[in-house]
Amino acid sequence: MYRFLFTARWLGFLALAVTAAVVMVFLGNWQLSRYEERSAINNRIDAATGAVPVPLDRQVPAPTGTAGTAGAGPTEDAVWSRVTATGRYDTDNLILVRGRTVNGTVGFELVVPLLLDDGTAVLVDLGWIPPASGGDALAQPQVPPIAGGQVTANGRVHLTESRSGEVSRRNGKLETRRVDVARLAAELPYPVYGAYILLDEQIPAADPVFQAVQIRHENNWQNLGYVVQWWLFAAMTLFAYGWAARREAHGITGKKPEPLDRAAEPTPAHQQS
Repeated sequence: MYRFLFTARWLGFLALAVTAAVVMVFLGNWQLSRYEERSAINNRIDAATGAVPVPLDRQVPAPTGTAGTAGAGPTEDAVWSRVTATGRYDTDNLILVRGRTVNGTVGFELVVPLLLDDGTAVLVDLGWIPPASGGDALAQPQVPPIAGGQVTANGRVHLTESRSGEVSRRNGKLETRRVDVARLAAELPYPVYGAYILLDEQIPAADPVFQAVQIRHENNWQNLGYVVQWWLFAAMTLFAYGWAARREAHGITGKKPEPLDRAAEPTPAHQQS
C-alpha cells in the first residue's frame, strides 16, 4: 500500500520535510541557548542585589597600558557584580551621555572618571539628570555638584557599550551617545579600566538630583516561547508529511463523488412490460 513512498516524487517530499524539520529544530536549539544565556544574566543581577561589594580589581583586570588606553574587560561572571572603588573624581573631564530616557523624558547620564591611588581611573556613571530647561534634548544640562575629595563608589560592573558613537568636547565637557570605554579612554590622560561602574551608592552621598540608572532584566521568556514555536513547527512538518502519505495510500483526494449517469441505470423489473 505504501510502495509509492519510494517513488522519486515522494522521496523528494520526504527530503524536503526532514530538511525543514531539522532546520526548525536547530533554530529552536539556538533560541534555547539564548534563553539559558539570558537566564544566567538575570540570575547574576538578582544574586548581586544586596551583596557586599568587593574591590574593583578583583572583578575587572587593572589596566596595564599607557595613558589614553583601556584595560581588558571583565569575565562574563563578573558582569553586574557589585564592586567598590575609592579615589577622587576628575571634574575636568565630565562625560555627558545624551539620549537617555527616564519616564518618557530624554536627558543625560553623567559619567565621571574616578582617579585611583595607583594612577589609573575607572569611569563611574553617577546617574540620570534631566535636560536643560526648555525641553531641548540636546542642550547641555545643569550639572549638579560633584563630590570633592576622597570618594568611595559602590555599584555594578557594566560592560562597555556597543554601537558606539563619536566623542566630542563641548563647553569643556565630553559628549557621546554610548559609554564606549575605549573611545572615552582615548580622550583621557591616564589608563582606564575596561568596564565602568553603574553607581548605586556613594560615600559621601551623591547629589539627590541624580536618578539611579535602573538595571533591566533580560527578556528570556521570549526566547523560551520561540523554542516551543520552532519545535512545534518541526513536529507539524513531519506530521503533515505522514498525513499526506496516509491520504495518498487510502486514495483520499478530497473530491466530491461524481453523480451517477441515470441513463445507464438498469430498469427495475416491475417497470418492464
